[in-house]
This record gives sequence, C-alpha cells and structure tokens, in this order.
Amino acid sequence: MNRFATIVALLLMGCGLIGSSAQAQSGSIIRDIVVEGAQRVEPETVLSYMLIRKGDIFNQVRIDRSLKKLFGTGLFADVSLERRGALLYVRVVENPVINRIAFEGNRRIEDKDLEQEVTLRPRIIYTRTKVQNDVQRILGLYRSRGRFAATVDPKVIQLEQNRVDLVFEISEGKATEVERIRFVGNREFSDSRLREEIRTKETRWWRFLSGEDSYDPDRLAFDRELLRRFYLNEGFADFQVMSMVAEMTPDREDFFITFTIAEGPRYELGQVTLSSNIKDFNVEDVEDVVEIENGDWYEADQIEKTVTDLTNEVGELGVAFVDVRPNIKRNKQNNTIDINFAINEGARVFVERIDINGNVRTEDKVIRREFRLVEGDPFNQSRLRRSRQRIQDLNFFEKVEVEQVPGSAPDKTVVEVEVEEKSTGSLSLGAGFSTTNGALAEIGVQESNLLGKGQKLSLSTTIAQRQSKLNLSFTEPYFLDREVSAGFDLFHTSTDLQDTQSHDTSITGGALRAGYPITERLSQSWRYTLKQTEVTNVKSTASSFIKSQEGTTLLSELTHNLIYDRRDSKVSPTDGYVVRLSNDLGGLGGDRHYIRNSLSGAKYIPVDDQWILSFKGTVGHIYGIGEDVVLIDRFNVGGDDLRGFATAGIGPRDSSTDDALGGEWKYTGSTQLTFPVGLPNEFGIKGRVFSDFGSLGGISPSNATVQDTGSIRVSAGFGVGWESPVGPIGVDFGFPIVNESFDEKESFRINFGTRF
Repeated sequence: MNRFATIVALLLMGCGLIGSSAQAQSGSIIRDIVVEGAQRVEPETVLSYMLIRKGDIFNQVRIDRSLKKLFGTGLFADVSLERRGALLYVRVVENPVINRIAFEGNRRIEDKDLEQEVTLRPRIIYTRTKVQNDVQRILGLYRSRGRFAATVDPKVIQLEQNRVDLVFEISEGKATEVERIRFVGNREFSDSRLREEIRTKETRWWRFLSGEDSYDPDRLAFDRELLRRFYLNEGFADFQVMSMVAEMTPDREDFFITFTIAEGPRYELGQVTLSSNIKDFNVEDVEDVVEIENGDWYEADQIEKTVTDLTNEVGELGVAFVDVRPNIKRNKQNNTIDINFAINEGARVFVERIDINGNVRTEDKVIRREFRLVEGDPFNQSRLRRSRQRIQDLNFFEKVEVEQVPGSAPDKTVVEVEVEEKSTGSLSLGAGFSTTNGALAEIGVQESNLLGKGQKLSLSTTIAQRQSKLNLSFTEPYFLDREVSAGFDLFHTSTDLQDTQSHDTSITGGALRAGYPITERLSQSWRYTLKQTEVTNVKSTASSFIKSQEGTTLLSELTHNLIYDRRDSKVSPTDGYVVRLSNDLGGLGGDRHYIRNSLSGAKYIPVDDQWILSFKGTVGHIYGIGEDVVLIDRFNVGGDDLRGFATAGIGPRDSSTDDALGGEWKYTGSTQLTFPVGLPNEFGIKGRVFSDFGSLGGISPSNATVQDTGSIRVSAGFGVGWESPVGPIGVDFGFPIVNESFDEKESFRINFGTRF
C-alpha cells in the first residue's frame, strides 16, 4: 500500500510539474504588441521596423535590436519597449516635421546659397543629427570664404501638430585674413617673388575687392601646385613642397602661413634628341617642331608643348596612333638634363562614344563641333586636350571637365564631357574719355549663346563728344554646320572732324562677312560692305580739297583678311607674333573705286619675368582706279599709332588752312618695353617706354599749297597702363624727336573706359 501510494504521489507530482512547465511556456509567448504615441506614423509602420512579432517568444536580444532599429529610422526622438505580462508595449515619441527653414544674420552669403548647402528641407523629419550636420556644412561654407570665426546656432520653434520652424542664427564674424606668408628653404627666389606666384595674398587695405587675402584651404592647395609649376618652369626639376602649415592666431582673426620648400639644383638642357620605333617613319621630318635646344634652362611647360607639337605633326604625316614620351635623364654632377623624345606607335584605341552632360540650354552640337576628335577616330590625347581648350574658349561654361573612360572593348574608349553653364547674356553700360573722341558714354546688349545655338547677337550705341556710333551685329559661328563663321553688321557713325579736317562725316551702311580657319594658326575672312558717306558742315575756311568732296557718296567694298597668329594670348600677349594682310577693293558699283592694301605685324619677346619687349609695324597703300582717291578713303597717322603727334597729326596738309588731307601711303612702327613698376601684381599697373616712327604721304592731285614731304617722323616717350577695377586706363607722354614744322604735336594722351 505504501509503495502504491508513493507511486501515485510521484505520478501526481509529475503531472503537476508538467502542467507548471506548460504554463510557464505559455506565458513566454507575445500575445500582442501595443504601439503608443504614434501620430503621423501608422502603428503598422512601427511594427514593420521591428524584428520581433506577435506570437514570438519574448527574446531580450531581439527586443534590443528592434529598439535600435526603430531609433535608426530617424522618425522618433525617443523609443521604449516594455513587457507587461504577455503584452509588449512600444512607446514612441515622434520627431517633429520641419515646417520652414530660415537663416538670420547672413550678409556675406545669400539665402539661396545656404539652402543649397544644407540637406534639411521643409516637410522633412527633424533630427538633431541632421541639424548638427547642416551646421557643420554651413560652417564649412563660411570657412571656404575665409570666415573661420563664424558661428551657427540652430533654434527650434515649436508649432502645433508636432511641427517646427528651424532657424539657423549665424554670426559671420570678421573675415579670417592672412597676416603673413613666409617661405623656408628658398635660396634662388625671395619671399616677395614667390608671393607673386601664389593666389593667396597677405592682407593689405587695397585687397578689399579681390578677397584673396582671406584664408581658403582649397586656394592654398592650389598655391602648392602653382609653386611647383613655377619652379619646374625655372629649371628646378627636383623641387618639392615639403610642408605647408597654416597657424591661426589665438583671437581666430588671422593666419600665418609657412611653406617649407626644397628647391634643389637648377638644370640646363643637355642633349635633346628624337627617336622612333615606327616603321617607315623618319624623325628628321619632325625635327623642326622641336624648339628647345642644348643650353636652355629646363622648362616643364616647354617640354609638354613639344610633346603636343610632335604628336600633332606626326599625326599630320599619316600616323594614326602616336605616343610621344619625353625620356628624361638627370646628370646631377653638372646639373644638366638630357631629353629624348621617343616617338612610338600608341595603343590602337578608337573613340567609341562622346557623352556630354550638364548642358541644359546649350545644344549638344555646339559642344561637339569644337572637338578635334569624332566618334570612330583613333584616340589622340593631344587632340583631346585641344578639344577641351576649344570648349573652354567658347566662354559659355563655368566648368569644363573632359575624362577618358574604358569603352565596351579593350580597343575602345569613351570620352565623357561634364560642363556647368553660366550666363552668356550681358547688359553693359560705359563711360570714359579718350584724347581722340573726348568724353563718351556707351550702352550695349549682347547674347553670346543665342537660344543655346552658339550664335552671337549684339546691339550697342556710343555717344561721344567727337564721334557717335550705333551697331547691330549677328554672328553664326558654324554656318551651314561647317567651320565657317558668318554674320552681318548694320551701323551708323557720326564723326566731328572740325578740329583736324574742317568737316563732319556721317556713315550709314551694312556688311556681310564670313571667316574660316585654314590651319590652327592661319585664318581667312571676307567682308562685303555697302555704305553711304555724307560729308557735311564744311567750314568756309576749309581747304579746297575738302570743299570739293562735300556731299554724299556710295561705297561698295570687298575686303579680304589673312591672319597668322602665334601669340600666347590674344588679350595680353607676352610671347609669339601675329601677321595680318588686308586687301580692300572699292568699286563693285558705287561712286568710289580703289584698291587698298595693308600689311601689319607684331612680335612679343619675354626679356625677363614680366618684362616684355614688343615690335609692331604697319605699311599701307591705296590706289585710285581711274580716279583720284577721296579724302575719306585715305590713311591718317598720329595719335595711337604715332605717340607724340596728334590724331591725323602728320602727313600732307594744306598750308593755307592747316587742314590734314590724309595720304595714299603710310608706314608706322613701334618698339616698346613693358615692365612692372614695383607694385603688387593685383594692382594691374605696368610701366612702358617706347619709341614710335612713321610717315604718311602721297596725294593727288597736288598743288603748291600742299605740304607733303614724306619724311620720317620719330618720337619717344613713356607711359603707364592700369587694368583698373573700372576698366583699362592708359596714359602716355610722347615727345617728337624728328618732325616737320607743320606737324600737329601732342605730348599727353589718355584713354579711359569702363563697363559695369
């Protein structure tokens, strides 16, 4: 019995244990999940982010991971998970929604620029992390503009329905300026000379317009590259910038910048040779392209130019795939560098595709036609660089990036072009003064990329004391989709010549023109002009030559120009030369018949750093066809082309009236040395000394009252040119050395003009 009772008791206990265990197991199941505090976010959305579900067993690890994931959504400012029996309660506090973003205290940077910089926007969830990230982005923008003392304090204004207004309160602070720039390790060049080569400048009162004396880390990185280029072009092939340190003063208002450099030795060129592994190609055919020679200082830019010139020349000779590499061998014992330009056959790679991005307004074809490569051509790195330069020269884009990427096969490449457009329309207002025309005012409207087609349209008018103009001009740079520029001009000009020739002229007409390149350096243009000229207000005391030409005439003229230009810049040349031949044929109808020829040229030689020696000259002759050449078609010399003499100050003159009569032939020449005057480069002030010469003569019919010696005149002088913030200003003092008694002299000449 006892044994039986014991067995029963054990069985009951076992059943109790089993029941107790089952009960405990049942209590570990999540019967439901309750979401509290959700307003905009649906409870189902909250549950979808969780890693634990209704019916799962309570698991602390999965609950913790669900908590982290809910926080990670950025939707909630606070989240808590609590177990109550078989229920799991999820309590959330939603992040507010941004209603409006505002900026206060910003004067140097516009709201639209700040809005582009921050990532938060109206109707986006507000989070502290995003706000702090945007604060740092705003501070970064201010620091890039030299304002390291700027502070940003984000303020949150609570609104109903869990919305907020976010206000960034900005204290811009004073611009953090560069107090001093110094160099360590420079022996060949002084600190002041190296400061001229970099973009960052020491703070000075006159730099308030440029902003280059504010600290900018990006500009400083560019300065490092500018120093490297400068030294490499001065022969220092081993140059290195060892370190670049910017130290801020304790008051956070100024920076001290130190460049530590290692110049290394200066190298001369030793042997300069050419070699080739291309079958049936003779290097002697391209020897003339190499302009560097033994004894020259090593110059990195000149080496790169030689590589480009050789690549182009070999390509012109029929070699499709060219790889020109300069093999440099240093001789450190005698500081020379031997260079061998190895001309090899390049990899057989073709242009598969040219992709253009970023052009919203400008049509694709406007960019494509500037390429020296087309799809299917053998790839040529030199032509790619030239294409990029031509696109930049359009002046339609803030940024042009050209990149070569692999194509669909090993022998194919894709050229990707990324551009950033800029405004190409302009309204210009102008005022100025010149010795020739007196005080003047100008207004003009111009669009350089009309309708995104690359066409140019301009309308301008100038009103001056002695000359007024009205011009309408249109140019199509690729007429009929060919590399031919075509256009037309309509014009009206009124000129007061009372002081020099005792009459006024009024010219009204139009012209058709076309031009095209023959080579990269040689271009040709044609122009047909039809204009009516009226000679009026002839003084009663005027020369009989002038009185005889009073009235109205019609001119029909064909003009031909041939220009060969090897200058390094068309705006401010410092090296190279340009030659222009011009021919005019008057008489294709109309009242005046003549042939006029002119030849002009200029040569620029860099004597030393910023010292430029230039030579200029012009010769011209006009020949009447079956009639005498009238006054308004003759040449005049003096003023800008012969300083020291007045406008139309030399040449044939009526002795009885002192009127200038012009001449049928002329020649002028000038030698000028332009040099720095010791002021900082950003002042844009250059001095010059010059000597001009020239003569003017030949008039038919002639008589005893005409003074016409045809003798040479010579002058010399000095002047100053200033690229001022309001426009170019030039002042010259010229003094005649060789002259005739009847010449009109002019010692002082000024030209001032501006557009704003």
